[in-house]
Amino acid sequence: MFRYNVRGENIEVTEAIRDYVEKKVGKLERYFSDSPEATVHVNLKVYTEKTAKVEVTIPLPYLVLRAEETSPDLYASVDLVVDKLERQIRKFKTKINRKSRETGLNTAKAAIFLNSEESSEESAPELDIVRTKRLSLKPMDSEEAVLQMNMLGHNFFIFEDSETNGTSIVYRRKDGKYGLIETD
Repeated sequence: MFRYNVRGENIEVTEAIRDYVEKKVGKLERYFSDSPEATVHVNLKVYTEKTAKVEVTIPLPYLVLRAEETSPDLYASVDLVVDKLERQIRKFKTKINRKSRETGLNTAKAAIFLNSEESSEESAPELDIVRTKRLSLKPMDSEEAVLQMNMLGHNFFIFEDSETNGTSIVYRRKDGKYGLIETD
């Protein structure tokens, strides 16, 4: 059973909006054999240029579903984000089913809570790894990692954080700013 945490930025979350979000996102529960206990985090943003952005994050056992969509209409954004999440679930289920057929075993624990009768493989692309790279991580701080990333012309860069000695990733966001992912 999904629980909902619906927040709004620059918009009041009315009962009608909350009901619409819960009804649409609730349809995703049909993809799971045992409705997992999960809190659905929904963030609704309305911008001054009259666009609405909907972000949905659903942390599940063995899988985190996340999608965001922006359109001129808030309700259309909800519909688009649910469609995107459905595609993610179908793609994941196809991957699990293919892997279990290839090995003859149920290789993914996540298959336990996925409905097998909902499987749909017709539109899932092959996920072939066509290139492997090996790299040695150099100790540096995040600012140096951003400079390295920009010099290479990449959208992300993996490095060893000289302060924490952990592996970290810097990446370029859609808004042109930078993000940092730190590992434990």
